[in-house]
Amino acid sequence: MNTAYYFIKMDWFNIYGLAAIVVILIPNIFYAAFGGAESQSQFNNKIISLFEQVGRYGCMLFMVFNVPYTYFGFWFDNALFVYILIGAILLFLYCLSWVVFSKRNNLKRAIWLSVTPTVLFAFCGIAIASIPLILFSIIFGISHITISCKTCA
Repeated sequence: MNTAYYFIKMDWFNIYGLAAIVVILIPNIFYAAFGGAESQSQFNNKIISLFEQVGRYGCMLFMVFNVPYTYFGFWFDNALFVYILIGAILLFLYCLSWVVFSKRNNLKRAIWLSVTPTVLFAFCGIAIASIPLILFSIIFGISHITISCKTCA
């Protein structure tokens, strides 16, 4: 029996992408609410910051909504299962890294917390063949990793 039978089918609305965005936002909300605000970035490149925001919100949008004619769906057998499994592993590692690095503010933390969501967005985009999600994940990754690394430098 096909394993996709046990999962909710995705069409224009991606419930799995919505769940991933919620999981990513939870530690970020806690960080902002309980002490992250005073350690804001000293990196002030407005263009890279703009690209980061465009990439971030683009990824969030296209993780949740599959716009017709911009995505082609899963392109291999059992892709939904792999999509959920790899996504869950990346989300777990992302949340775990918030715990592991909670008292540290160093380059290792910055890289880990910026690369993990970038890989998640890129993987999801590739898995469902979503052109906008792939493009926005590249924009987000380059700018977010740059800002994270420059902030710790």
